[in-house]
Amino acid sequence: MLKSSEPQLPDCIYQNQPVLICPARPTPNHTLYLSNLDDQKFLRFSIKYLYVFRKSLDAETLKTSLSRALVDFYPLAGRLRRRVADDDRKLEVDCNGEGAVFAEAAMDFSCDEFFEFAGKPNRALMRKLLYRVEAPDFLDIPPLIIQVTNLRDGAVILCTAINHCICDGIGTSQFLHAWAQLQQSAASMNDVSITAVHSRHVLEPRRPPQVTLAHPGFTKIAPETQAGPNVFEFLQSQRLVTSSVTFPASQIVHLKRHCYPSLKCTTFEVLASHTWRSWVRSLGLPPSFEVKLLFSVNIRNKMQPEMPQGYYGNGFVLACAEAKVKELNVHHGVKLVQNAKSMISDEYVRSVIDLLDDGNVRTDLSASLVISQWSKLGLEDLDFGGGKALHMGPLYSDIYCLFLPVAGEMDAVRVVVSMPESVVDKFEFYMAQFDADGLVAKNHYGVDHFKMVSV
Repeated sequence: MLKSSEPQLPDCIYQNQPVLICPARPTPNHTLYLSNLDDQKFLRFSIKYLYVFRKSLDAETLKTSLSRALVDFYPLAGRLRRRVADDDRKLEVDCNGEGAVFAEAAMDFSCDEFFEFAGKPNRALMRKLLYRVEAPDFLDIPPLIIQVTNLRDGAVILCTAINHCICDGIGTSQFLHAWAQLQQSAASMNDVSITAVHSRHVLEPRRPPQVTLAHPGFTKIAPETQAGPNVFEFLQSQRLVTSSVTFPASQIVHLKRHCYPSLKCTTFEVLASHTWRSWVRSLGLPPSFEVKLLFSVNIRNKMQPEMPQGYYGNGFVLACAEAKVKELNVHHGVKLVQNAKSMISDEYVRSVIDLLDDGNVRTDLSASLVISQWSKLGLEDLDFGGGKALHMGPLYSDIYCLFLPVAGEMDAVRVVVSMPESVVDKFEFYMAQFDADGLVAKNHYGVDHFKMVSV
């Protein structure tokens, strides 16, 4: 139940039923192999993007350009299925051209009112902005669902749900930019800058599988047999609220000073360390408890030979840093992140792929913070002809952490994660707590979270 004091979001009004958008011309009718990186159970969900554009987008031209984009990205118009009936271990895509779902709606809300609401988003309410396909199974949901919601003042909200088993963040960005490019002109897919590469066989497991390295980010241990608290299960049992903290370039530089001169680091490395430490401290975990940080690393240039340009499948693995709670500080955390990144090589990736051939292996989420970086994918640059988006982010946040771009601030990063309502203030305090100098991180809408105190 919603508290009466919580902001409300009006219902979407659908004047027409959603339609299926098929490729503009016949596409190959075949079965697409999915790699072991594609169909991990960890990835069996849809990546849900939300864009807010000031100028309206014409639905009919969007449908036309989408139809043309699906000629190249035709698996998104297909349907996922089990390779073997009643066996969830391997999935594939039936490239049958059945189509993507496209819904158009109206909402009695202005753009400014939406931004006020979005300052404290409610997951259940945000779901209104994406058409819900009722289906008995995840595999029965079309891989691509789109909703265009027209606001009262002419602004528009564009939401997309793209099946993560078919593509990763780089792949989704590639598809969205191809669609936007076709929307802006009469160009054909031959004129789109990068053509989609469909084959996933470059990431096939070796025969026989050869797990040659240690992979601490995975486990075969049943959750009930693990020692210590299961943080993931705790989080899932709580009422979660969204924390959104933006770090402008000046504050990122200040964080990096904790590592200089003995340690040079990237923005991702220092923010990942700082966020991990803040997350752990806010949850009050025991000092000797082992915690992990899992974060995605692009492998396209790690393989030998390098993967082809345009590969839009899941071309990443999760690097894993681990430490005891009492060991975590920004400097040490950065070193752990750097060491985890340095482990990712061609052999490491192939060892992961072979490890995943065992259907009992799963990503170890029991005491892990998972970070996905969206801030370097160019998602904020999407332009369908009326200018770049005023806002870009997830439809709603989850227990996984996202690093997002900030519109108009090239070097800023917005950190978004859902935390238990009982500890979110504590988490945001630690995120703002750089040192005793009084620097304060801002939330996404520029409001101070806390006045700093000496520590």
